Amino acid sequence: MTKSINPQELRKRLTGVEAPSLIDVRRKPDYEADPKKIVGAIWRDPEKIEDWVKDLPSDASAVVYCVKGGSVSQSVADRIRREGLDAVFLEGGLKAWNDDNQFDEGSH
Repeated sequence: MTKSINPQELRKRLTGVEAPSLIDVRRKPDYEADPKKIVGAIWRDPEKIEDWVKDLPSDASAVVYCVKGGSVSQSVADRIRREGLDAVFLEGGLKAWNDDNQFDEGSH
């Protein structure tokens, strides 16, 4: 199973019929410092994953991202997969998405 996706692959999947759920898992201070998200993403506190992981739809795939695609998003994706769900992390995180000019300036 693939554990990551790059910004170009994500863009293709988001325009497809079965678009994945997008979950912003930046740590709370990072999110509060810059609350802009990828369009359609929901923010979830990675420190409270046990409170929300079981509420994810069992039939959907998820792409999680943090600031740079590091240990935060990777560990959250691993935890989601332990629930038996399809989850990958965004390589390079929000920074790579932004660098790829796919950032929605108006989303909050």
